Amino acid sequence: MQKSEWTHSLIPLLALALRLEGEGQYNLAKLARATADALGRRAAYQALLSTERQGAVEEIQGVTEALSGLELGEELLAAFQRGTNALAEGRIPSIIETPHPYVCRTCGHIVLGEVTQKCPSCGAWQDTFQWFAPIYWLEALDPPAALEKLRQTPLEVAAILEGLSEETMTQEPQDGGWAIRNVITHMRDAQDVLDYRLELFAKEEHPILEAKAVWSWAKNEEEHPPRRWISLQSTRQPAAKSSPGWWTFPWRIGGAPVSMGSLARFRSSNK
Repeated sequence: MQKSEWTHSLIPLLALALRLEGEGQYNLAKLARATADALGRRAAYQALLSTERQGAVEEIQGVTEALSGLELGEELLAAFQRGTNALAEGRIPSIIETPHPYVCRTCGHIVLGEVTQKCPSCGAWQDTFQWFAPIYWLEALDPPAALEKLRQTPLEVAAILEGLSEETMTQEPQDGGWAIRNVITHMRDAQDVLDYRLELFAKEEHPILEAKAVWSWAKNEEEHPPRRWISLQSTRQPAAKSSPGWWTFPWRIGGAPVSMGSLARFRSSNK
């Protein structure tokens, strides 16, 4: 599909969804919204595959410059800039630098941080704003499903790796991405971080959880396991904590609220 074709369909689809929702036709509205989202994601995916990748800092700067003429507010542009500065310094932007965005479901007005009043553009109630989580799958699975996914993933990964040579495991893709060994190493590292955080949850009433750039460890040769099966051992049989409040009680990572349940959902869905 050419760019002009899907972009011309996007706004009518979203406008149709708003109209249908206003008339109580939610089952039809969901189809329009899902189609609009699918078109945008498909176009973004194709663009990612077909264009040369530049540094994240340069890419964000280009996007920010393009957004500056769209009247989205100085607060949003400033948050992009603070995040860009953090990346340039080699660190993860904090929740203070890049607050959670909330978007008015009616008119699209965007607010960073807590929404404390009605939408200044259309008057919609603050409770109707949509929160955009930093990771979209944080709430993807309920507790039993997340635990079951964590149990099954090592078995599924072991089946995928069965019979692969070390040469295949270490071969990097043409785009410079991760080899299979890097992916497995990342899974092990992420599991170690999750295990450590769960231990803190169990030991401390209000633990402080530091944000970690786990993805940056995968290509560190010193972090690589000697064989791929060692990486899978630490991902087997997660333990469940039985206290009724452990799944939803909020702790914080880098200033952002997160629960033990959110960590388990993220880990199981991310795999």
